[in-house]
Amino acid sequence: MSPTKATQKSAKSTSANNKKRSVLTDEERAAMKELVKERKAVASKEEEASAVLAKIAEMADADRAMAKRVHAIVKASAPVLSPKLWYGMPAYYKDGKVVCFFQDAQKFKSRYATVGFSDAANLDEGGLWPVAFALKELTAAAEAKISGATNANKHTASTFQCCRWHRDATAFARRNGSRAPWPGQLA
Repeated sequence: MSPTKATQKSAKSTSANNKKRSVLTDEERAAMKELVKERKAVASKEEEASAVLAKIAEMADADRAMAKRVHAIVKASAPVLSPKLWYGMPAYYKDGKVVCFFQDAQKFKSRYATVGFSDAANLDEGGLWPVAFALKELTAAAEAKISGATNANKHTASTFQCCRWHRDATAFARRNGSRAPWPGQLA
């Protein structure tokens, strides 16, 4: 066999092996399928809200309890946000853009749930700010941080800025020589 044919055969074998390996995990593939289904569905705001509540009802007990509370807090703090599924997770939209979301621990087989914010939340403060927080349990202190996220006197509810979390993170960074804070370190 000539060296050129051996190289071609080797390249074919390599590409065949690469096709066997998947880039996405099963959970990620399932999330992508849910996203496609969500985008194809044309639903009213009421149907989208009921889909979010149905997804919350499917969660494991601990995550379901936290998701229900986060849902209630977001709806009370920022009533202008519309609940809608995003990659199969409860999310809250404004003007067609995701502002915040709740990811249950089982979604990607994690050990904690996550409350996260997109760039549409406008959390910018300086050069560093948190955009997601891990939740193992929703304590009264965590609820207070979430419910205090929107300060109607300083920020409009429409931007759903995470003011209290932001102030805590910024104060922590300044006290510690601008070291990057992470949620477990916030007082």
